[in-house]
Amino acid sequence: MEIRRRPLNHPLPPSTVSRDAVCRKASDALPLPLYLTNTIFFTLFFSVAYFLLHRWRDKIRNSVPLHVLTLSELAAVLSLIASFIYLLGFFGIDFVQSFISKSESDDENQQCVVHEARKSLCSIPTPVVSKLTTMDGSQDDEGLIKRVVSGEIPSYSLEAKLGDCFRSAKVRREAVQRMAGRSMDGLPLEGFDYDSILGQCCEMPVGYVQIPVGIAGPLLLNGREYSVPMATTEGCLVASTNRGCKAIYTSGGATSVLLRDGMTRAPVVRFPSAKKAAELKFFLEDPLNFDTLSVVFNKSSRFARLQGVRCAVAGKNLYIRFSCSTGDAMGMNMVSKGVQNVLDFLQSDFPDMDVIGISGNFCSDKKPAAVNWIEGRGKSVVCEATITGDVVTKVLKTTVHALVELNMLKNLTGSAIAGALGGFNAHAANIVSAIFIATGQDPAQNIESSHCITMMEAVNDGKDLHVSVTMPSIEVGTVGGGTQLASQSACLNLLGVKGANKESPGSNSQLLATIVAGSVLAGELSLMSAIAAGQLVKSHMKYNRSSRDITKLGS
Repeated sequence: MEIRRRPLNHPLPPSTVSRDAVCRKASDALPLPLYLTNTIFFTLFFSVAYFLLHRWRDKIRNSVPLHVLTLSELAAVLSLIASFIYLLGFFGIDFVQSFISKSESDDENQQCVVHEARKSLCSIPTPVVSKLTTMDGSQDDEGLIKRVVSGEIPSYSLEAKLGDCFRSAKVRREAVQRMAGRSMDGLPLEGFDYDSILGQCCEMPVGYVQIPVGIAGPLLLNGREYSVPMATTEGCLVASTNRGCKAIYTSGGATSVLLRDGMTRAPVVRFPSAKKAAELKFFLEDPLNFDTLSVVFNKSSRFARLQGVRCAVAGKNLYIRFSCSTGDAMGMNMVSKGVQNVLDFLQSDFPDMDVIGISGNFCSDKKPAAVNWIEGRGKSVVCEATITGDVVTKVLKTTVHALVELNMLKNLTGSAIAGALGGFNAHAANIVSAIFIATGQDPAQNIESSHCITMMEAVNDGKDLHVSVTMPSIEVGTVGGGTQLASQSACLNLLGVKGANKESPGSNSQLLATIVAGSVLAGELSLMSAIAAGQLVKSHMKYNRSSRDITKLGS
């Protein structure tokens, strides 16, 4: 019988090949173990990059051209390129492997998948496998609730353990009710996308709060009409703002101007002496050092652009207020990363600098502060309109003289007597909060965002009314945080400012800030008119009080 030999390059059938041999990866061709090769090139890449950054910083300080390279710098550049090529190739291994896998037979691919799945399953410790198996059944919710109540399972870990955000909220809710001994029946649970808030908006959810959204408008601002969404539980607020919008619209519209756009963060650092703290202050405020600081700061984001640095000394402590543009994001995280980069950079030249905190309250965030009122934070906006005398009479039901006098005695003199800080207005916070909640802004930033001075003046021989609001620190964004949630995103879309503006980064958030100011103008105009006409109490009794028997509605 003739024995037929298999050619050396002929593949063996799947049944005669070990599973590991079939499932070889492209990375197996490397001369060294993959983890060792990766470690070498990662270390080389970051070490060389660190070396070059320090060398280029010194060149910038000494006015030496960057293209003039020493032998060590040339070697570092070549090493950087080589390590970059390797890392690029390494991260492309899976991509290459996908093409290699396509050349194999379908049977071999299926064997690889099954084999790898078995290896992965076997690599999980036995206790974890049993715990996951226990939690996967819907019939085990009662057991999970008891384990949460007893403390065996931390409430915050349910999402990670179950992989189901809605079920996690359901289990947590029931556990909370049992531990508190009180019902949460009035709080809705179903009908919300809990996956959308995981890791970005709210931890350990047990439901959601319903806040009605009303529409005021159209607001005619800078020649364009806007329907303004307002989320509020205060009766009369939307109706009052809507009346102000009508008065502005009938009189030809309002004009809004963006004065500044810069988010701030102010770390606090400490030195052994006040003299040392002053030395850093002089260094940071020296215009000759600004370009270097900008390069270090701006590498934190492609949208972050350092605008200025202002310092304040308190003994041996230094408060450094950085201001930067942040694109369409509100920008707190962005500016914080840039500040951290600068602090790391300064540490080498000021080794005795002790960073006490990334925020030293000289920012100042979510607190009333004169620095925001004077210098601004976020978007600084002024908005104005001229309301004709007949509109004041017919729509606002009052007179120009009455409004001017009331504004002077209430918003200016009265606020001054009260020692107001940025509160020279009737109720700017009402409108700001309602729009913030509707569009996914941080409601706590209503504090500084509501800084506003309302001015009213008789013009055109006393026939017409010029009204304006100046708001130096409106902190808004159209990307990030709550703006990504479905409801809030829909409200932003209604205003035409949803997401980031790719053609002109930052213009969407700037437009939103001007809309906020225009809406505040409408709200101020209407409320002041109601007070001047003696209609405030009557209107609130009509719109802000209900005579319905809620107990009967609930039954």
